Amino acid sequence: MGTSVASVALPSPICLASGTAGHGAELAAYLDLASLGAVVVKSLSAGPWPGNPAPRVHETPAGMLNSVGLQGPGVPAWIEHELPALTRTGARVVVSIWGSTVDDYVAAAEALVPAVDRITAVEVNVSCPNHHDGGRMFAQVPAATAEVLAAVAAVVDVPRWAKLTAATSELVAVAAAAAEAGAEAVTLINTVPGLVIDLDARRPLLAGGKGGGLSGPAIHPVAVRCVYDVHAALPELAIVGCGGVATGGDAVELLLAGASAVQVGTATFAEPRAAARIDDELQQWCRAHGVRDVTELIGGAHG
Repeated sequence: MGTSVASVALPSPICLASGTAGHGAELAAYLDLASLGAVVVKSLSAGPWPGNPAPRVHETPAGMLNSVGLQGPGVPAWIEHELPALTRTGARVVVSIWGSTVDDYVAAAEALVPAVDRITAVEVNVSCPNHHDGGRMFAQVPAATAEVLAAVAAVVDVPRWAKLTAATSELVAVAAAAAEAGAEAVTLINTVPGLVIDLDARRPLLAGGKGGGLSGPAIHPVAVRCVYDVHAALPELAIVGCGGVATGGDAVELLLAGASAVQVGTATFAEPRAAARIDDELQQWCRAHGVRDVTELIGGAHG
């Protein structure tokens, strides 16, 4: 079941996605975090950030819409209060960072430097749909993505993954730009921008009069398509698949599309053990189909 995301070796392709497993060891009560590939912590900025006002989460027929707004304690407080307990679980820790400007990303990366010996990788979140005030995400523009990744690479010397969005017509170009700027891998995909209307109030339901990011089974086919397209165009670039993974079969689908590892996110809210169950189901699928090494699946749908 071992796999590698570029230079990062993992004991399993199943990881926990950013924003869905908390900032630390919250899920350790439900599953063995060390048995998973990695835990990607909720995105952090250089300093504390309050996020958006309530209501900021809403269930949809096939998933969830959220506008949490990247609430977090900031990197220094996370290193002091959350990282020690997470490290003790034996988990491989991937830290997601975000910013509103390139300088913000640099500040977050600089704050991580004292803890790099306890970090497996940094996932650079350039694609959150909840923090751009109607403007374009970094991940919608190849040059902007490259600027952020290059700036982070100049500061922190650990493997870097760029988390990208499906909400662009230039996904392959953005992925290529991220790789050229120092990303070892890309994470595909972030939540998809969406909106729910409160029928009684006749206004957007989530606070702030805006939409949020749609996640869960509804976006799984979108994630598969994005992984497939990027792998077809850039077969040497490692991909971490993310989006609507709820079963072992979903994980197999992303691996066949070209992912080297898979993140489980929204499923965790309904079932804290979801990642462990999906890992078990993936192993069962491999045994049933004569797959002796899970890496045999990577890109298998490309013929």
